Amino acid sequence: FVSFKGHVETIFDCKFKPDNPDLLATASFDGTIKVWDINTLSAVYTSPGNEGVIYSISWAPGNLNCIAGGTSRNGGFIWDIRKGKMITRFSEHGKNGIFCIAWSHKDSKRIATCSSDGFCIIRTIDGNVLHKYKHPAAVFGCDWSQNNKDMIATGCEDKNVRVYYLATSSDQPLKVFTGHTAKVFHVRWSPLREGILCSGSDDGTVRIWDYTQDACINVLSGHTAPVRGLMWNPEIPYLLISGSWDYTIRVWDTRDGTCLDTVYDHGADVYGLTCHPNRPFTMASCSRDSTVRLWSLTPLINPLQINIITDRCWDDIIGNTDRAVESGAPPLLCGKVSRDIKQELEKLSGNPQGKKLRWFSEFFSPPGGSKNLWDLVAVVKGQDDSLLPQNYCKGIMHMKHLIRFRLSKAQELTTIKMSKFGGGIGAPSKEERLKEAAEIHLRLGQIQRYCELMVELGEWDKALSVAPGVSMKYWRKLMQRRADQLIQEENDDAIPYCIAIGDVKKLVSFFTSRGQLKEALLVAQAACEGNIQMLSLSTTSGTSNSSGNNTDDYNDLLQKVSKELADWYFQDGRAVLAACCHLAVENIELAMANLIRGNELELAISVGTVLGENAAQATHYALELLARKCMAVITWDLAVDLLMMIPDNKLQLVKLCAFYPGCIAEINDLHEKCNLPDVDECMQMAETIQADGDVFETIKYYLLSTEPEKALPVGIQYVKEQLCGSDWTLDSVFPYLDLLSYIRTEQLMLPKCSEFRNELLILCGYVGALLAIRRQYNSIVPALYEYTSQLLKRREVSVPLKIEELSEELDAWRACTQSNKPTDELPCTPPSESQRALYALLVSRIQEEPLQGMVGPDCVSGSNLPSHSDVHTSCLTGLKIQGPVFFLEDGKSAISLNDALMWAKVNPFSPLGTGIRLNPF
Repeated sequence: FVSFKGHVETIFDCKFKPDNPDLLATASFDGTIKVWDINTLSAVYTSPGNEGVIYSISWAPGNLNCIAGGTSRNGGFIWDIRKGKMITRFSEHGKNGIFCIAWSHKDSKRIATCSSDGFCIIRTIDGNVLHKYKHPAAVFGCDWSQNNKDMIATGCEDKNVRVYYLATSSDQPLKVFTGHTAKVFHVRWSPLREGILCSGSDDGTVRIWDYTQDACINVLSGHTAPVRGLMWNPEIPYLLISGSWDYTIRVWDTRDGTCLDTVYDHGADVYGLTCHPNRPFTMASCSRDSTVRLWSLTPLINPLQINIITDRCWDDIIGNTDRAVESGAPPLLCGKVSRDIKQELEKLSGNPQGKKLRWFSEFFSPPGGSKNLWDLVAVVKGQDDSLLPQNYCKGIMHMKHLIRFRLSKAQELTTIKMSKFGGGIGAPSKEERLKEAAEIHLRLGQIQRYCELMVELGEWDKALSVAPGVSMKYWRKLMQRRADQLIQEENDDAIPYCIAIGDVKKLVSFFTSRGQLKEALLVAQAACEGNIQMLSLSTTSGTSNSSGNNTDDYNDLLQKVSKELADWYFQDGRAVLAACCHLAVENIELAMANLIRGNELELAISVGTVLGENAAQATHYALELLARKCMAVITWDLAVDLLMMIPDNKLQLVKLCAFYPGCIAEINDLHEKCNLPDVDECMQMAETIQADGDVFETIKYYLLSTEPEKALPVGIQYVKEQLCGSDWTLDSVFPYLDLLSYIRTEQLMLPKCSEFRNELLILCGYVGALLAIRRQYNSIVPALYEYTSQLLKRREVSVPLKIEELSEELDAWRACTQSNKPTDELPCTPPSESQRALYALLVSRIQEEPLQGMVGPDCVSGSNLPSHSDVHTSCLTGLKIQGPVFFLEDGKSAISLNDALMWAKVNPFSPLGTGIRLNPF
């Protein structure tokens, strides 16, 4: 969180509030604790400060609203966040630093601290010491067992991990685990596996210990510096995450000790890692770089979400710990929260699929709008308003609630203001002489003259109060002048004037120009509901018909302002909130499009399924993309299940079967599942159809046959003939190339196919460039043209494309599309006549995008976030990549994830020209 209220020093610890997954507390070197709302990224509470360095914090269990803190010199304390003050202090360690403080969540009266004085002290919250466990050196970490309230583990400078049992009077440990070769810092008990704990050490390793076996069962090696942050996942029993002084966060599969992922984004030591059981796949990390970062862990647990979307049986979703920790078992949810969701669903009668999609979607999704989105889906589906949650009015509200909620808020504020303040103070007069003259004019009945003099004196209110005495028309003119003047001064006082004269458009543009899009939305909505009246200037019958158009006007305005707010969120990498803006004005098509363009495919399908018919087209597109994602991993059966959810799915299933890389028997099994003939029959059908001259069907059945490479000459020849003619369009060639691109990779790589492969890559590159123009993927259009030209230059092919023509097309596109937005560096030269003509020809070939909402660049979440140490340069643009990075098949070439997604949607093959299909979904 980079904000003016943020910490400016190292953040040593972070923890979620036990009863609220939206509140995160952080402790810092600057001596304060801050509590953040992670939806709005704002600090809600800040502790009084001056505590020296705060090393560690621990929330009180449940809803007690207190945080215990441990400091470098001032002992420990309990801070009551609601009262905003320290309510208890602990001084048993004297001036020695407290490295870790842990409030027991099984027994809320007990707090443990460990310190550089070598003691781990257990006390009650009112300061009564229960146990003092002496260690041979400084104690850095302690953790209460999640299964046994009387068991606590410690990490010590003497390289050992100890386990103490509080129910005995002995001050000796029950177990001592040795193995680390340097000091042990944090220790963490597994929340799901009884008797399993982990420890992080300055030797750079994490060790997993089994208390019941008295043994170290795994050593996780990979960090190159001391390990600090440690966190078990509360749902997936084998997932462990560690943070280190080597600036990285590592994700481990503790079953076999493999490192599943390494994240380099922090710019310094990573100290704290935490997540909340209600949102187990959103993790927070904090660092010496003074930032807190939020991460989504859902990519690590594929295909769990897809199992839920395709309504697989519970055994594929929820399991017991023993099953989940078997080597090679797919991820299964084993935590309490997922079991609770299952129990709640089993209580519901009828078809609870909608509820299941919603509850699991909120469980998997990171903060930042998914709950808001589901509330809006419920409103659109006609759910009773009384069921909306209390905090609904804090988010993006549906247009029918916007005015109502703001009205009640206004009434609330009015009652407060009345009690606190008296009336306003009249402004002192300016020029006595002019004033006197004005008074005389007024007595003479020359009201207009009086008004003009008052305006000159700046006493607008006096002028406006008597202006209706001249005429309503004059009053309106005067009001308009005043509003214009205030708008020019960027003064908020313009607002009431605009509203009084019903000049909604002026007000909306005033708010929009200042970036106050939410305010603009409110005004537009009020106008739509008829709360802002346009004053009719004439009373003749001629104007009575305008009121009907006004409502349409205002509705257009409302949609326009919602879209601007949505675009702002979308470009900020917050696709879910952008979708909320569209759904609030019931624009389902654009809401779905924003989710898909933000690559929130699982969320789009879940929401689209619940919204039903109005979202069907977009839902089917999202299912297609998600099925493509499943084709990369070993989840082919899931890809089939996803495609089976599309009513008209024959062609999609053909592509899936064509690309499937199994042996003949496996391929035939898949064909049967998809209701397609076996491979031998497909061969015969292809030959028969080829004789009849149906090119598309011939390609289809050859791809499904024993010799798929026979489809290549048929399809490529057809596309080349089309391109030689003058009246071809994108839609007349793209379906053929798209189908051909699903040929099995190993067939395409055969030496005998090399010429066809090169021609296919070139044609897909060129058609991809045109599709990118259609979809306004402006960042990759030049790269696609360049890619096609490079392939033409380097490979022996005969295709009806020339390098000079490609560069002319690119120049024409640039001249005609960039000409309306001149930049500071380049003075804009208007396109030449020939460029205009060429671009017009391109546009006639490209035609309109059938899915209107899909026009515009993709922007995944995190696209605008700063990355510290992990900086890559895009091999497409040569620019530094901001936001998520996608690595190509050589393992070192990188492009931004946004560019990878757009590229894959218009050209299935990798930018490296290898013929490998790109799969960034």
